[in-house]
Amino acid sequence: MRDFHLPGRSPVLATSGMCATSHPLAAQTAIETLKAGGNAMDAAIAGAVLLGICEPQMTGIGGDCFVLWSTPDGGIQAMNGSGRAPAALDAATLRAQGHSTVPIHSPHAVTVPGAMDAFCTLSDRVGTLGIDRLLAPAIHYADAGVPVAPRVAFDWINDADTLQDGARTHFLHDGAVPKAGQIFRAPGQARVLEQVAKHGRDAFYTGEIADDMIAALTAKGGVHTAEDFASTACTDTTPISGPYKGIDLVEHPPNGTGATANLMLNILAHFDIAAMDPMGTARAHIEAEAAKLAYDARNRFLGDADYTTRLDHMMSPDTAARLAALIDPNKAMAAPAPLSEQVHKDTIYICVVDRDGMAVSLIYSIFHGFGSGIASEKYGILFQNRGAGFTLEDGHPNELKGGKRPMHTIIPGMLAQDGKPFMPFGVMGGAYQPNGHARLVSNIVDFDMDPQTAIDAPRAFSDAGNMKVERGYTDAVRADLSDLGHDVSIPDTAIGGAQAIQIRDDGVLEGASDPRKDGCALGY
Repeated sequence: MRDFHLPGRSPVLATSGMCATSHPLAAQTAIETLKAGGNAMDAAIAGAVLLGICEPQMTGIGGDCFVLWSTPDGGIQAMNGSGRAPAALDAATLRAQGHSTVPIHSPHAVTVPGAMDAFCTLSDRVGTLGIDRLLAPAIHYADAGVPVAPRVAFDWINDADTLQDGARTHFLHDGAVPKAGQIFRAPGQARVLEQVAKHGRDAFYTGEIADDMIAALTAKGGVHTAEDFASTACTDTTPISGPYKGIDLVEHPPNGTGATANLMLNILAHFDIAAMDPMGTARAHIEAEAAKLAYDARNRFLGDADYTTRLDHMMSPDTAARLAALIDPNKAMAAPAPLSEQVHKDTIYICVVDRDGMAVSLIYSIFHGFGSGIASEKYGILFQNRGAGFTLEDGHPNELKGGKRPMHTIIPGMLAQDGKPFMPFGVMGGAYQPNGHARLVSNIVDFDMDPQTAIDAPRAFSDAGNMKVERGYTDAVRADLSDLGHDVSIPDTAIGGAQAIQIRDDGVLEGASDPRKDGCALGY
């Protein structure tokens, strides 16, 4: 039990249904969807699409998603809703133009949005209410407007310079960044969602809406075609998983980076983490070293599923054992070779559990803050820049090629025990996500933290040679980490955000939501 003398959040407890996400209106919408007879998938889709209006710097219908969900037999299924590079684009073309990386605010960084196809497919296949009912809340709020939340306003200021040309009209107020409490409206997106509600996914990927998107991209020099949009299709995938002290961490397979979290936990299993101070130097150091090694493997091996050939090697306990032996408890190793591709930074996450026990773990993103900064002229559809997640290195598994999916940082998670899923969860924060998954699992397993406490706990992340240590750690820990050879800093922005719902053995649902974001857990 938390100390009620100190600031903090209590877990949210309910029995009939629960949602945890990063904005209260989306959580409320998910609960209303459940009360209207929808299942967890319906509620997750309804809440996720609304988050594109509530947190437009983080996500939107110009982005991608990944989804895990549980089935009545205790299984877990996965859907890849990430888009592909246009068929006419490849790394050789950009190399010939003198580029060493994909320009992050160019149309070449724009992969075809995949989320809308996934939402429509999952609504038809798994949901019960129909896509028209699920899009109704987002249509309403896109027209009526949403007050800008404090964390959203903070991010908006940091990312507004990304917005180009017509995007500035759609996402600024007379050229100015909206302040907390000001109303943001997206009437163009409302019209798009109305057409999808009436006519399904084809209304988005063909016809007038697709033409609007293609025109905006080709005007900037993009090579996207009507066929690229019309052929977009989500993909059923098989989840991957690995054990950590009796708990199974279930992740989405490549092109997501969930295997990185599994490898990190396999490395950490070689150390007595539970004997360490959870907020102390030793744990932060060992975790940082494990992250360096796991992320180095990610950088070498992961990309589009059709090009990732060494996943089994990355998931192997033998690989983890060899890597763990490289860690010196008394000295920081050098950072892994930097990626040429981009791996940062913005996303939303939503999890829902319904009265029948279906658990949905859904993550949805436009990659960088305000994505590519390019929006379609008429409807204001803001495009992700997920194609900047490709490398231009010749022959690399993640090399940019037409029709290929880039490596993704966004990863939904699920915990299971004895073959039974018991906690959908996610940790936002770009490159931090695999580290965040491993840390959350370790907080729960090694230190017996409840989900809210595990999420609240301070975070550290060794990222590209810099050891970011939140203010929740003591100055003494930061000094000790510096003495071990880490280049320590306090990040300007809190590291990531997280949401989780535990399905307890007594049937009670326990929701947890990160105070680093504006959201909450709600149940009924």
